Amino acid sequence: MTLEPTWRLGLALVLLVALTLVVSWLGRLRIGRQSVVAAVRAVVQLAAVSVIIVAALNHLWSAVAFVLVMFVIGVYTTATRVGVRDCWPYVSLAMAAGTLPVLLVVYATGTAPLNGLSLIPIAGIVIGNMMTAHTLVVRNSFTHLRSHLGQYEAALSLGFSRPRAIRLADPDSARDATMPNNDQTRTVGLVTLPGAFIGVLLGGGSPVQAGAAQVLVLLGIMAGQAVTVTVAHRLIEHARIVTPELRTALHR
Repeated sequence: MTLEPTWRLGLALVLLVALTLVVSWLGRLRIGRQSVVAAVRAVVQLAAVSVIIVAALNHLWSAVAFVLVMFVIGVYTTATRVGVRDCWPYVSLAMAAGTLPVLLVVYATGTAPLNGLSLIPIAGIVIGNMMTAHTLVVRNSFTHLRSHLGQYEAALSLGFSRPRAIRLADPDSARDATMPNNDQTRTVGLVTLPGAFIGVLLGGGSPVQAGAAQVLVLLGIMAGQAVTVTVAHRLIEHARIVTPELRTALHR
């Protein structure tokens, strides 16, 4: 099953955006304008990306270049979102630490062929989820540190090192950041049928092939996010990923 860009698709998209606007108005969500902007951006960006991907799929080097662009955009997005744009080298390190091992396992084992057709979607899914994990762990950690500065100062006064004091003031952010994907992994097939599964089915694959692809993606994301949140939290403990305001509060 495939979806063609016909007037029916256009009508469905318009109706979905209209439904969002109506609910936003009735529920006083105040997301009308940003929903329209997001919808327009999604259509324009995916149209442009579709053209680029057609060219990138023909050569491995062009697929790698496209993946690098996705990675850079992911780093910029999460660094901007959590207010640490000046820390982008360390944000890159945290995201790469989770992305590269997953891709290495997938391709070194021969599970997927190393070509543009498989690299772009697999790397894109992994990078996107590493970006999300980084945003969650950093945002949660900053919130905990701001509300537990007294505990941090007390740990310092007892002779703990700054990284150890930060860890005591914020013990759970890394674990909490992995929970959404872990919940999805535990309930896959029972509560949700995620994108990779539906994508393989829509592409003409069998349910068994769709299930295999989805398990690979979910376990890859689970492993990658565990690495990314761990590295990101260690970098926070050493004040490598931190806002200027928190850097002052942590005496760094």
